[in-house]
Amino acid sequence: MKILIVEDEVILNKTINTSLKESGYVVESAYDGKKALDLFLVENYDLIVLDLNLPFIDGMDVLKTIRKNDDEIKIIILSTRSQIEDKVEGLDY
Repeated sequence: MKILIVEDEVILNKTINTSLKESGYVVESAYDGKKALDLFLVENYDLIVLDLNLPFIDGMDVLKTIRKNDDEIKIIILSTRSQIEDKVEGLDY
């Protein structure tokens, strides 16, 4: 299984990345929305772990772009956003 971790907090990104690799997964990381989309458009992933608060391109915009190109890929959203509207919007995609 190939997983893309999209998280701008370096320590959290590396911790998730290391844990998944130790469990036998193939993992790549992006630290901003632009890099995440660049990787998504050239690679095939089975799962994306996506933070919504990202530099350059917001995570919600990344999510929308991914869904326009692939409505089957599994996505886990990590976020500190607490507004109900943000949570509902994320589930809509």
